Amino acid sequence: MKIPGFILKRLYVKSSLRRVPGGFQFQLRNSLGSGYAKRVLPLKIDAFTVLPSKTSFEVDGKSTNFEDVDESTPFTLGMNKTTTIRCEYNDLSSGLHTIEMSFEVAGLGILSFNFSDFIE
Repeated sequence: MKIPGFILKRLYVKSSLRRVPGGFQFQLRNSLGSGYAKRVLPLKIDAFTVLPSKTSFEVDGKSTNFEDVDESTPFTLGMNKTTTIRCEYNDLSSGLHTIEMSFEVAGLGILSFNFSDFIE
């Protein structure tokens, strides 16, 4: 079973894209059903690839680097929980940006979605 990108796009919390010291962050909120990924692929912003070593996710105050995600340390999207994604990337200008995110889920393969949002 493949989950369409337009459904996964609903994970993104609208208007959560913002600059933070050293980069940017955005939030995902899962109302679709709990999920776990055994691998997170490099995130892309405006077609620029951000290395997994420069990207992390935080749930309930615990931060995990994308490059550390595996079957024993999965990327988690708990039901009705907010996950914050942080990227070390200093070139985020004001305006519209498109972000693409992909991850590998056991039994489903690689799932991808993208979203666009403005940053002031």
